[in-house]
Amino acid sequence: MSMPDVWIGLSKAEQRRNWWWTGFLTLVFAGGAVAVGLAEPTSDRWWWVGGFGVVWLASVFYMINRGYGRTRLSADGMDFRTFVSRRSVPWSEITRIEKRQHLTRSGSWWDLRAVRGRARSLTIPGAFTNRMWDAEFERKLSVIQERWSRAIGG
Repeated sequence: MSMPDVWIGLSKAEQRRNWWWTGFLTLVFAGGAVAVGLAEPTSDRWWWVGGFGVVWLASVFYMINRGYGRTRLSADGMDFRTFVSRRSVPWSEITRIEKRQHLTRSGSWWDLRAVRGRARSLTIPGAFTNRMWDAEFERKLSVIQERWSRAIGG
């Protein structure tokens, strides 16, 4: 019996939190650009401000793409959807689903990865958190692992 497709993505509250962090990032970069713009001589000023702008734009694009990415779990595999890409990965290519922790100076965050046998692992869109014990994130992990286990007959 075939199971219905399941979508994995951020809830409205998680998307709102992602937008708050994007706004905070924007304020930090704006403050840095203003500080450097006022401190540097006129000839060098625009290079610094432009550099801040380019890094800010890349960071904001990453956060928006991450915040609105989704994954569809079907009988055949996982379909990843973000603003810039669409990708399908059959269940047979996946060797395991794992939770990865990323440590930074400002804290840590977790995401889910689909580990493939002979290819690089892929981040699963729509599943990340910065909370150590996030029930919704753990639910997403268990749903994906259950679907993968059933698909490979395990």
